[in-house]
Amino acid sequence: MENDCLFCKIINGEIPSTFIFENETLVMFNDINPKAPVHVLIVPRKHIRSINDLEDEDTGIVSEMILCARDKAKELSIDKSGYKLIFHVEKGGGQEIFHIHLHLIGGWDK
Repeated sequence: MENDCLFCKIINGEIPSTFIFENETLVMFNDINPKAPVHVLIVPRKHIRSINDLEDEDTGIVSEMILCARDKAKELSIDKSGYKLIFHVEKGGGQEIFHIHLHLIGGWDK
């Protein structure tokens, strides 16, 4: 855990949040500033600062993030209408919280 990391604080219960999914590797919660009817964040429990900081041992985490996003899209009935999966990488790529996370965005044409 990084002491000043917002997502680490959420994962550890220091900041209240409602998880819509969690397991030993990941948590999911709704974005507090949604850009679409569905805007879910998929966040690993392990603190990884950015895509640029991934190590070979983290490939399972990234795969699980994508598969969980796929499953949540189906559960939320946006799998057929379509959705976006977005990783923002570093400040210039739009990353605001420096703990890797995947955005699941959709629901425009349910």
